Parts: sequence; structure tokens; C-alpha cells
Amino acid sequence: MAESWVNSAQRIGADLHLELSAAGSRRAALGQALREAVQDGRLAPGTRLPPYRSLAADLGLARNTVAEAYAELVAEGWLTARQGSGTRVAPRAVRQKSSPPTSAAAPMAPAAPVHDLRQGRPDAASFPRAAWLAAARRSLNTAPNEAFGPGDPQGRIELRRALADYLARARGVRTAPERIVVCSGVAHALRLLFGGGVLRGPLAVEAYGLPFHRSVLAAAAVRTVPLEVDELGARVAESAGVRNVLLTPTHQFPTGVPLHRERRAAVVDRARARDGLIVEDDYDGEFRYDREPVGAVQGLDPERVVYLGSVSKSLSPAVRLGWMVLPEHLVPAVLAVKGEREAWASVLDQLTLAEFIASGHYDRHVRRMRQHYRRRRDRLVAALAEHAPQIAPIGIAAGLHAVLRLPPGTEPGTLEAAARQGLALDGLAAFRHPDAAPLAADGLVVGYAAAPEHGYGAALEALCRVLLEPQEASGGSTSASPEKVKAASPPPSSA
Repeated sequence: MAESWVNSAQRIGADLHLELSAAGSRRAALGQALREAVQDGRLAPGTRLPPYRSLAADLGLARNTVAEAYAELVAEGWLTARQGSGTRVAPRAVRQKSSPPTSAAAPMAPAAPVHDLRQGRPDAASFPRAAWLAAARRSLNTAPNEAFGPGDPQGRIELRRALADYLARARGVRTAPERIVVCSGVAHALRLLFGGGVLRGPLAVEAYGLPFHRSVLAAAAVRTVPLEVDELGARVAESAGVRNVLLTPTHQFPTGVPLHRERRAAVVDRARARDGLIVEDDYDGEFRYDREPVGAVQGLDPERVVYLGSVSKSLSPAVRLGWMVLPEHLVPAVLAVKGEREAWASVLDQLTLAEFIASGHYDRHVRRMRQHYRRRRDRLVAALAEHAPQIAPIGIAAGLHAVLRLPPGTEPGTLEAAARQGLALDGLAAFRHPDAAPLAADGLVVGYAAAPEHGYGAALEALCRVLLEPQEASGGSTSASPEKVKAASPPPSSA
């Protein structure tokens, strides 16, 4: 029977779990346990082992027994011992597990793209690390002791207060901290609302929209009815017989058009007349370039709109924080679904974000990124104008992506050409509701935010080559050969 021992190792600050066999001598049992720990990788090369005295005290062994076991393993090459460095696991002491031979017919994993212009992600390199760290330190230093207990499912009051002030000021949202529920993102919010039965289907959605909306709703068995989208946004008058609607009105995804003011008023009137609700996903409302700010629809009638937001685009999807601004009567129902304790959104991250917003760092970061993304967008537009003027970008007044309109029937071939160039792109068809009619033109959805700065020019060159290739393959003329395409240099910023 093996005995399990745990070394507290106070002197080196590490714990060491060993299984010592009861059979044979204690030195032999210790030596075998250490060999097995090294062989299976629990003790990695370079790991410092506890001193003789510490390990002996924890295992109930004589100090000499541990010393002799260490010496034996040093002699065998499992360990190394140097004056002043202690006893460590030797390099290359881990037994390498043999891999089964790879069959020539075995499928190969797809290679990572050379250039990535897919939509949906911010610039990860621009995360404000220093400011976030400073906010974390300040919030931890001032947090009350009760903040380190079980979390409030509604969210920390510090964050809800900061959000209420910010959303009112920056997005025109009418709310109070008591009507905000913190969650881990918009997908989590939709699961709480529809998966938890707070809201039920059928639900009208935009004919072209965010795929995760439909996947979350499908998992909750919610039937969705597509609303056609045109240059004025979703055609909200077409949702006959459906009480509730889900929209991206500030910057329709993926076409990029804001919901026209007459349709904004119409969808609110529709909700009032049918005793329905509007679910508003404000997924990238902070980023606008060539237009006046478009406020949230929620401001028109807070009792008829569920407003959803997160920091996934403005900061990072790694900060798993979002929020729901709810009609007053829905707050108890959502909290009942969420449970008695916060199980998703870290209280420490909530405190940090609250301080980040209250200190003004969030506003400064958003303004800085707005200029950064505008410059990225301008480079994309300039490259297209120079090398692929036949391609019309739309939806470029705001957001983190553009839609490039293509001639009908050319989208599949363009995506194949992109794959040959090592360029990752999204096709417009991927965002179409299965029951919706396709748009008149094909298209690409090009994300210009996430590509690393040092590779963005090369990514634009690859994109321009791709846009020329289908026309050449069909015998059309082009204004430049792919070999001569070079991405436009960044134009002087007008911001």
C-alpha cells in the first residue's frame, strides 16, 4: 500500500506530492517516487527540490535517508547538485513519450493564415496594460473587505454606478445602477434572457447578423424570423405577428448602416403597440469616424428596450465583462435566473473596470483607439481606391470592419483566392439568416482592427491581389497586375 505525503517546503515555497511505497526500504521508496515524478513530468527539468531537512521533516524520514536518495539519483543522472544552487531535476531527465507513426494518409491540420483580416476582434496589442494595472491596484487598495466574499449576482455597485454615468453620457442610455445587471458578455446576457426563459420567442432578427446571436437563440429553442436589411437598416415594419425584436441599430452588423431615425421611432412604437421588447446589442457603438454620434435606441423608451453592451471591442474579449440595462420589471426575473452568487464575472475585474471608467482612463483609451482604427480604415480605403477601384466599400463610417461589395457569383471564388494567398477573410454569405433572401450583391467582411501593425500593409497587398484575381480569371481587365500591387502608405490623419 502506498503512502501519500505532501511536502510543505516552507524554505523554498513549493509543494511536492510523492507516493511512497510501503514495501522495501524508505530510501528506495523515496528514490522510486522521485524517479516517477520526473518521468511523468510532474517534476520538470530545472525544478528545485526541497532541502534534505525540509523533505525529511515532512515525510517523517531521517535526514540521511533523503540525502542518500538524492545522491543516488544524482549519480544516475536524474538530478544535479551544485553548491549554492541546491538539488534540481536534471535537463532532459524527462522520459520522452514516443509518438505513433504518422500515416501518409492522415489528414493534416490546416495551416494558420499568413494574414488575418477577419472581423470581430480589436487590436490586442493596444490593450492599455499600464493604465489597467494602475486601476487594479487602486481598486484593490480601496475595496471594502466584503468585496472579497461571495459576489453579488447583479454586479458590484461601484461598476454599476460607473456604467450608469458613462452610458448616459456617451451612449444616451437612460438608466440607474439598480437597473443594470453585470454579466460576462453579450452571449451570456442572451443565455440569461432566452435560455433562462425571461424572454421567449419567436424573435425577429436582422436577416444578416452576428452568428453567435443565432447560435445562442437556437440553443434556447427560440425561433427567429429574419428582417430584411437595406440602406436604412433593418426593415422593422415587416415583423408581423412577432412581439420582440433583436437589433444592432447603431451599426448594423455586418452592413454597417445605422438604423434610420424614422425606423428607430417605428420600432419603439411597434413594441409599445404589441406589448413587446427590443433587445439592442450596442456591440461597437464607441467607434465612429465620419458621422455624428448615434445614441442608443434605449433612450427613446427604457421600459421597452433591453440594452446590451460589453468591453469585448472597446478593451478586449479577454476581459469577460458585459452588462444588461433592463426595464425595471425584468430585473428580478434576470437575477432569479442568474442565481444567488456571481458565478461568471470576476469581482476583481469589476472593481478594476469601475475604477478604469471613473478615473477617465476608459474615455481616453476609447478616443485613442478611435483615431487608431480610423487610420487603419483610411489605409484600407486608400489601397482599394488605388488598386481595386471597382470594389465599393460600405459601412465604413464607424466600427471595426468594412463590407466590400463584389459582383454576384464571385464571393466563393474570391474566398478561394484568399485562401491561396494565406489570407483569412469572412464572406458576407456566412452572416445570412438561413430563411432570408440573399442580398443583390456578394461581398467580403474585412476586419481592419486586429492585424498586427507590422503586417497590416502586407495584408492589404494580399487583399488587393485577391480582389484582382477573380476578374482576371473571368477574362476581365484590371487596372494593375497582382505583381505590382503595393498597399497604400498611411495617409495623413485628418482627425
